[in-house]
Amino acid sequence: MSNRERRLRTVDLARAVGLSTQQVRNYEDAGVLPPAGRTDAGYRVFGERHRDALLTYRALQPGYGAVTATRVMRAVHAGDVAGALALVDAAHAALHEERVALRAAGEALEALSGRDAAPPPRSGDGPHGLRIGEVAALVGVRTSALRVWEAAGLLVPGREHGTGYRVYGPADVRDARVVRTLRRSHHLFEQIRPVLDDLRR
Repeated sequence: MSNRERRLRTVDLARAVGLSTQQVRNYEDAGVLPPAGRTDAGYRVFGERHRDALLTYRALQPGYGAVTATRVMRAVHAGDVAGALALVDAAHAALHEERVALRAAGEALEALSGRDAAPPPRSGDGPHGLRIGEVAALVGVRTSALRVWEAAGLLVPGREHGTGYRVYGPADVRDARVVRTLRRSHHLFEQIRPVLDDLRR
């Protein structure tokens, strides 16, 4: 710490940023703050750069989360500016993927609005649901597409006892419609999977 830099006790730094003294110690231990100096008696001594580091961390935390914000601060204190910027870039990419998934969910729900997720009844349907060819006709795709989506884990139709034939219930038909809608918008399976998970929840 420079001799010209204002020296702050733990309590001074805590008051300056609105934290408790224990939180300041925790942040130093976590690497959010650069290491503090020590007096001859062993007391921590902070400076303006510690105050700036805490304010920076608190500004980063709402947008990037505590884990990423802590990693960014550690990289900065280690002099790894490129690493800190890479973490920020990765966080931006993750936020973008979240927005894409949310937009995809909105598109899927909009496409399904006004539709009954259940297929129209057919004679002899009973409790067994629909077969793959019937679902393909309802959704407007080939049966091979349904099999690909099932292999990718997007669809999970039941199986008929004895024959092992696939049987699709109303929720399965809804999921197939969602997948078709999003695939037409060129969404990847990895982007569609969380949308289906949200719908099922």
